[in-house]
Amino acid sequence: MKTIAINGSPRKGWNTHILVEEALKGAASKGSDTELVNLYDLNFKGCISCFECKRRGGKSFGRCAAGDDLKPVLDRIHTCDALIIGSPIYISEVTAAVRALFERLTFQYITYSKDRKTFFTRRVPTALIYTMNISEPAIESMGYAEKFKFYEDRFNQIIGPAKTLVSTETWQTTDYSKYEMTMFDGEARKKRREEIFPQDKRKAFELGAGLV
Repeated sequence: MKTIAINGSPRKGWNTHILVEEALKGAASKGSDTELVNLYDLNFKGCISCFECKRRGGKSFGRCAAGDDLKPVLDRIHTCDALIIGSPIYISEVTAAVRALFERLTFQYITYSKDRKTFFTRRVPTALIYTMNISEPAIESMGYAEKFKFYEDRFNQIIGPAKTLVSTETWQTTDYSKYEMTMFDGEARKKRREEIFPQDKRKAFELGAGLV
């Protein structure tokens, strides 16, 4: 069995990366082979709407035709048994790199046939991990619950059953005084990182183990 994890954060060693690695450790604990991809190490773009993945008789029918750094990752995801994708929330959305991955991964399998069939004939369980600055109660009031449900539903529809983990009020920097960030209490965030974030790590581990 093979589990692929995507770190969609440009910041290695920080919140999203840590939780993605914990989820991957969870999958490994159940005997899965694992692979971690740092998305910001790759040179790629989002979908260019060439429609080669839908051209009847074409050499890329059902698969993305773009020949960049993301293509071999998409090929490996195509044959993996479980998938983990992590992203921080930037300006109310997943990172640009994760959004581009989402376009390329899902659009290649979508058809415009009347029966709504897809080109992806397997079901791959997926874990979606988000880290964000707001508090947990604000997820609903600020509309994030609907956004997370959108991604979960899309993966359920096209790739396989998806589950979501959200880590809130994350520690953004080791020294808040260096930045224009006075709306946050840096010491409180550091304490939360020490006391609450380990619980999120445990949840991520369990989420990854549950994929296998």
